[in-house]
Amino acid sequence: MATKLMDLVYWRNMRRTGVVFTGLVIGLASLFQLSAITVLSHVLLGIMCITFPVCLYYKLLEVLHWSSGFHPFQSYLDFDSSLTDKDTVVLVEELVLLMAFAVTEIKRLLFIENIIDSIKFVLLLYLLTYVGIETNGLTLIMSAVIALFSFPLLYKKQQVRIRRAVRAVRAVEKKMRSMFTSLYESVRPSAAPEATTKPAPPAIKQKAKSK
Repeated sequence: MATKLMDLVYWRNMRRTGVVFTGLVIGLASLFQLSAITVLSHVLLGIMCITFPVCLYYKLLEVLHWSSGFHPFQSYLDFDSSLTDKDTVVLVEELVLLMAFAVTEIKRLLFIENIIDSIKFVLLLYLLTYVGIETNGLTLIMSAVIALFSFPLLYKKQQVRIRRAVRAVRAVEKKMRSMFTSLYESVRPSAAPEATTKPAPPAIKQKAKSK
């Protein structure tokens, strides 16, 4: 499944990727005007408008003895899409680990384990408030689909320039982090100095020696 996804994202099969990408964009664009149930029903009806006449055509050829009764969609029917017990356990474990990781990270950011990471999280939340005002979730999903099918191919073609820009951004981020760290160290209260034992006055030592 991961290999097939990478083939789609990197446009290794132009026809298949074009069909999937166009279908996703048209389906998401249709959701702006219609409900999800209506869009799903129309998509399934459209598929059956293709498969039903093709099956009838092959059945007619079989009745006329012009074919050997070959089913045109037998490869799709033979495809095993069920999950074994082992695959189900692995999938559930991955989902549980992903949820636990998300909860741990959110807890770490909310309760300020690292002040730099929490500042980044606050800035991200502040930006998301404006994003939520300007757009909705469906627009973000469509933008994510377009980015998923565009950015990997763009990175593959402009790899050198993008790496150079990423290095520059990381250098600026490192400077900002060091600046915030130095500010935090300067503002943080210093520890109380430890009490030191004072030596005895020399006059007392001289009196002791004389005695």
